[in-house]
Amino acid sequence: MVAFTASVIVALVVAGGIVAYSRRRPAGAPLTWGEAMVGALVVFFLMFWSYGVVPHYWLTWADNELGWRADKLVFGPGDILKPEASGGWLPVTITYLVIRDIIAVAIYGAILGANIGLWALWQNRGRKPAEPVETSTFGRPLVREGAPA
Repeated sequence: MVAFTASVIVALVVAGGIVAYSRRRPAGAPLTWGEAMVGALVVFFLMFWSYGVVPHYWLTWADNELGWRADKLVFGPGDILKPEASGGWLPVTITYLVIRDIIAVAIYGAILGANIGLWALWQNRGRKPAEPVETSTFGRPLVREGAPA
């Protein structure tokens, strides 16, 4: 549990550093070779850590300390998920190994969403929202004659 928690904290700290740096760095500023290499190193480290280390520690924690194995069945509260093979109503047998893998997929999905969000944040830094355009009663934008399109 300690290794998994620490790996998540490291990933969040590095991602937070990227967010803080994106607010400080102006868009369109010239980039030196050294800055590009450091940025590439940080992004590579974050992706390696997030997609490799964090799920690995989750799977290790679930296998070892939690004991989620293929022979351990999930019955749920009040045995509502009890399979037919064990005298229940559910036609599917759900094991803790399946739950472990579903959580691992959810971790990958959350990391992918955060990855897309961080790239969007970096690409859109310094942009101002578009000014609203005055519209007619029909919902079309009003444009003055002779104004550039």
